[in-house]
Amino acid sequence: MLAVFKNLKGDKAIWGVVALLALFSFLPVYSASTNLVYVNDDGTTVGHLVKHAVLLFLGFGIIYAVHRIPTHYFKGLSIIALPIVLILLAYTLTVETRIGGVTANRWIKIPFVGVNFQTSTLASVVLMIWIARYLTKIKDTAITFKESILPLWLPTTLVVLLILPENFSTAIIICLLVLVLCFLGGYPLKYLFAIVGTGLVLSGMFLFVLFKTPEILPQRAGTWKSRIETFWSPEKAGKDDLHQLTLAKIAIAEGGVVGKGAGKSVMKNMLSQSTSDFIFAIIIEEYGLLGGGALLFFYLLLLFRIVVVANSAKTIFSKLLVIGVGLPIVFQAFINMAVVVQLFPVTGQPLPLISMGGTSIWMTCMAIGIVLSASNKKENLEEESYDIDESNPLEVLSGQL
Repeated sequence: MLAVFKNLKGDKAIWGVVALLALFSFLPVYSASTNLVYVNDDGTTVGHLVKHAVLLFLGFGIIYAVHRIPTHYFKGLSIIALPIVLILLAYTLTVETRIGGVTANRWIKIPFVGVNFQTSTLASVVLMIWIARYLTKIKDTAITFKESILPLWLPTTLVVLLILPENFSTAIIICLLVLVLCFLGGYPLKYLFAIVGTGLVLSGMFLFVLFKTPEILPQRAGTWKSRIETFWSPEKAGKDDLHQLTLAKIAIAEGGVVGKGAGKSVMKNMLSQSTSDFIFAIIIEEYGLLGGGALLFFYLLLLFRIVVVANSAKTIFSKLLVIGVGLPIVFQAFINMAVVVQLFPVTGQPLPLISMGGTSIWMTCMAIGIVLSASNKKENLEEESYDIDESNPLEVLSGQL
């Protein structure tokens, strides 16, 4: 065990924040799991706690394995992984799975182990690495929109379109993060403005159709419509649409400044997603605004360290890679918290490293491992002075395309 700790590389502050978030997650997960046990008749509280512990243990194993990979290897890995991700996304649309009372085409079951895997979480990480690699390649060249369609916008469009039918919020978040990364990567602003303008027009048309004739859109169009209506016009929303948000507000109000104490939440047995989407409401009810504020502080500290690592990275690819895979972690956390306090429509985004769930934890851990790899100064070499090992296929791929 001591040998493992000695081999930990990268930013120690990120290691510390991630470890603290993971350790803290056991308290709200154990408390909120009573909803699954006594309301949904699903297992035992100890069983859910053990499952969460195993998922986190495997997640930290992913962090350790990934953070030992030299940063430039991810260029080659993205070339291999992107086609696989597109195939997995297409296959996912053909598989209907029921999880937590929700039936959708979002998950595939991993053979032999029986764990459900949400392919969109892997797709978002791989796509960000792919885009970071492409932006690095064009950093010193004048690029036209036509030249970037095939290597940049076609993969982005395919990933978004394959996620959109069953996970609207994730698709929109990926679009926003891609635009942010392209802006930071120096992609021509005139093309980005044109893309944003086109996106706004298409979004307006989509919303018009959604509210006028939702029946011609995918199966989940009704859910999207009700969530948007509940956010913008709560007085017009149905009782069922407001139910979960109302319970979340009650939980926050009951928590007050210092909270009721660990395990003493009442709303956890009424909120249907108390272990995932609305776990922040349970945290505030049990630990008050002080506990919620402390959690927000640690996510802000993680964001600060991600920016520090990106700023100190020695290569353009490392800088863009850290922002591309690190920013979505904190962005997702802010969205989850904003939904609970009704600053954002319900999206179904979990709270990273806190919410119970397998693939969310694993993909978050993979992204953190990548950030830690880039923060390892010994491995983060200047690209210009790096000699490719022709015997290593990953290094050869890293210099291609």
